[in-house]
Amino acid sequence: AQPRHPQCHPGPSPAGAPRSSPPPQQELLLAESLGKHPLQNRWALWFFKNDKSKMWQANLRLVTKFSTVEDFWALYSHIQLASKLTSGCDYSLFKDGIEPMWEDSQNKRGGRWLITLAKQQRHTELDRFWLETLLCLIGEMFDEYSDEVCGAVINIRAKGDKIAIWTREAENREGVTHIGRVYKEHLGLSQKVAIGYQAHADTATKSGSLTKNKFVV
Repeated sequence: AQPRHPQCHPGPSPAGAPRSSPPPQQELLLAESLGKHPLQNRWALWFFKNDKSKMWQANLRLVTKFSTVEDFWALYSHIQLASKLTSGCDYSLFKDGIEPMWEDSQNKRGGRWLITLAKQQRHTELDRFWLETLLCLIGEMFDEYSDEVCGAVINIRAKGDKIAIWTREAENREGVTHIGRVYKEHLGLSQKVAIGYQAHADTATKSGSLTKNKFVV
């Protein structure tokens, strides 16, 4: 088994050295020749560590990209579990070519399904919820609306951790609500638990606690 990395260090590649990737077609042929199972999309894992002395973007770095089932599990087993990260750290998993920020052209008209966890859930449910979220993304679990998904983010915070799936078009009611229902089902949340969807445009102009939900499932 690979050694776990110390707190707030996400994994294998040195800071500031994102790996170069072969073109998708070449990557697919390589994966098949190695007996690996290609995913429908190539995904990028990002890591954020809140250092107040730096600009926000300087705290965000690309860890690695992957496009096969096997490479996902190799990465997941190698990086620190979310529950072991220190406060102020984030993981983000986004489709290759989309950066994990509201301003990205593929995110700016979108929003997020947000799960807010109680403090005690960090030690009981956080890692399971995050893994289920990752599997929903890479497994394209949202049927014909999987193309609407941009990525997912987990925020580790002292006052309560958050997990969110980001979608590209907040006005696509049908697609957004379908994604929310499927996501809730995969997390095993009871019907009594409601989760809300917030448009990034609303979140950007208000503090998180004041943002109104656009949809609820």
